[in-house]
Amino acid sequence: MDDVTVLSRPPRLGPMYRAAALRRHVGSSLPARTLRLDGVSVVRAHLAAYDRVCGFRLGDTLPATYPHVLAFPLAMALMTAPDFPFPLLGLVHVANRIHLDRPLTSADAFSLSVHAEELRPHERGTRLDVVATASVSGTVVWTGRSTYLRVTRPREKSGGRETFEFSPTAVWRVPRRIGGDYADVSGDRNPIHTSRILARAFGFRSTIAHGMWTQARCLAALEGRLPEAYTVTAAFKLPILLPATVGFAASAGDGKGWRIAVHDRRTGKPHLAGQIVDHGCADPDEGARAD
Repeated sequence: MDDVTVLSRPPRLGPMYRAAALRRHVGSSLPARTLRLDGVSVVRAHLAAYDRVCGFRLGDTLPATYPHVLAFPLAMALMTAPDFPFPLLGLVHVANRIHLDRPLTSADAFSLSVHAEELRPHERGTRLDVVATASVSGTVVWTGRSTYLRVTRPREKSGGRETFEFSPTAVWRVPRRIGGDYADVSGDRNPIHTSRILARAFGFRSTIAHGMWTQARCLAALEGRLPEAYTVTAAFKLPILLPATVGFAASAGDGKGWRIAVHDRRTGKPHLAGQIVDHGCADPDEGARAD
């Protein structure tokens, strides 16, 4: 991808949300360009606020999910541009994959890049990936791949009542305010996370938790037990309707990392399923796609 647009400052989120609310056009191809922003530094107060909302210990080491927040304004700029094929409102974030090559700290200065790729059919519509990278001194040290679904066909109903067996290792009470709290630290102010009225307009009984908050909360639960370099994949299943009580489970797999899951505490229905693979123990590309 040779078409690189270098930005002089971070895009402002407010105008992009207003543009997203008015967007109706549907296209057939992804923009063939990369947005890049150099000289990005971490604001420690913002990092601390993110850590508190997601359950991490306060410190200078960045959670593996934190560069996603740094790159979010660039992703928004790409996805709200006139040549992006789909309206932002209505896209469903269905999976995320993060590849961390080394521990990152608040002292690092980043170059962030974002592009879109792999527009592909899906049984319920169309999928695409938005790929973000963070580089330090010219070397890519972090890559995040967010998979989005443009829904054009309803989910097929199963023939009978599904049952789920799930044994949590921890139980989390997720308050209603987590949607707004995570929106404040991430910039992701999709109204399905912050407004009960607008969430209902999109078919939800209440506001829902961000998938990236759920993924971050899983990593926070394993803090101190994660390798220095790893790949974490997460498939976002049924939304967490707020407030909620959910169960978290993590199981170590043959010394190669962890399998993680979040389910509804009462029904056992799945909210997140994923794995963490140690780069020193297995192929980091194993299980990367969540199609």
